[in-house]
Amino acid sequence: MKTLRLLLGDQLNHNHSWFQQTDENVIYLMAEMRQETDYVKHHIQKVVAFFLSMRNFATHLKSNNHQVVYFEIDDAKNPQHLEALIQQTIEHYSIQKLEYQLPDEYRLDEQLKQICKKLTISTEVFDTEHFYTTRTELAEFFQGKKLLLMENFYRMMRKKHDILMVGANPVGNQWNFDHDNRKKYKGEVPIPKAKIFPKNVEKVVHQLEKMEVKTFGSIDVEKFNWPTSRGECLEQLHYFCHHLLKHFGDYEDAMHTDEKFLFHSRLSFAMNSKMLSPKEVIEQVVQYYHQNEDQITLSQVEGFVRQILGWREYVRGIYWKEMPNYGQMNALENQNRFPDFYWTGNTKMNCMQKAISQSLEESYAHHIQRLMIIGNFSLLTQIHPDEVDAWYLGVYIDAIEWVEMPNTRGMSQYADGGILATKPYVSSGSYINKMSNYCGSCHYNVKDKLGEKACPFNSLYWNFLDDKKEHFKNNQRMAMMLNLLHKIPAEELFQIKLRAKEIMEGLENI
Repeated sequence: MKTLRLLLGDQLNHNHSWFQQTDENVIYLMAEMRQETDYVKHHIQKVVAFFLSMRNFATHLKSNNHQVVYFEIDDAKNPQHLEALIQQTIEHYSIQKLEYQLPDEYRLDEQLKQICKKLTISTEVFDTEHFYTTRTELAEFFQGKKLLLMENFYRMMRKKHDILMVGANPVGNQWNFDHDNRKKYKGEVPIPKAKIFPKNVEKVVHQLEKMEVKTFGSIDVEKFNWPTSRGECLEQLHYFCHHLLKHFGDYEDAMHTDEKFLFHSRLSFAMNSKMLSPKEVIEQVVQYYHQNEDQITLSQVEGFVRQILGWREYVRGIYWKEMPNYGQMNALENQNRFPDFYWTGNTKMNCMQKAISQSLEESYAHHIQRLMIIGNFSLLTQIHPDEVDAWYLGVYIDAIEWVEMPNTRGMSQYADGGILATKPYVSSGSYINKMSNYCGSCHYNVKDKLGEKACPFNSLYWNFLDDKKEHFKNNQRMAMMLNLLHKIPAEELFQIKLRAKEIMEGLENI
């Protein structure tokens, strides 16, 4: 039977069972499509990274004697749409069966189901063999429970997969070292240079320009530095273990004007494209830790494992449990529009200027920049979650909807009304000052609530709490902040809200 196997751009799993033996009756289909470049406006580096990785993967398959049909973005025979692509290939090669791996995005999952309904040949769906969990495992674990606490899920995962465990107990008799992962970076230890893989990408960029694919952000076409092959991804993992893991946990939440990457692994694109699996990443990190326990503390490695085994699998479970309704949620009824500086970085707020400019320059910012700088400001200024969603999905190289949406719409914007996070992640300028050196060189004064030079986060924070107090009146985790809100004298609160109104009405000028 002549079989067509579809491979999507984030299904670059070298170790998948499909590829373990060759079959002359099997054809693999891959394509760079306008359908995927255009459904949201993407960062130029994100598009280039996916296309290069896909091309490298196709070359790998061909070198192992697999038959591959590959369409580059500017191929005249490329139909640019998934349904037409599949139909065209089936007809051209007289295909008798279509096989595909479970997509990780709901829209593609639905699209492929609809395509298969129309086909007259047989179809079969396979697992991607990538995640620790199935799509439904989280929903089954929390069945009948009101709160979907990540910590409970994380502990179950540690036990089930025997990671950092001694029998039924966690190594070190402590499950979570989050309180040890909150140090401000003051230059105490030198940060190794980021591992880069410079390559010339003029060809891909030229193809995108020729096809008039609309992107944003910047790119160095002569020194594009993201890993785009399995070999490079494995090098990145090795580099993290040997040079960055030692201090990862300590400075996991820190931010610094001169250090874009700190001790972060920058492995998220490698994993989300499936060039690396979460299992091999965790196994290598834990193994390296056990071999170097005299130099690396448990809090460093636990903080890393929690992000992948806990958080990454957790947000994926939330996504599949709650879609498609999750994509329309706006529990706080926020309606404002993005100011232009989200696309330029031109603002006098130093923290926002640094975090946004880095995102536009690198297609990357670490989780606290995303959550407590850009996300925090977006929520305090009450931006519509659709706008925030689209920006985050487009700007970050690792952003695929299954991981982006719960982190943005749920964790960052509280638009899901508390399904994922038990409280909104908002703060005044004091948190930013505590975790970074951004405030020292800012146009605004982090300690002031009122006046033209007062940090915008301060008045926006108290204004947000006042505006949304009805939403949070029964939220125990917000009780202390609401009590502090009620203690602010009426006239002072009036002035704070006036200042916040001025900021929100003049966002282009702050």
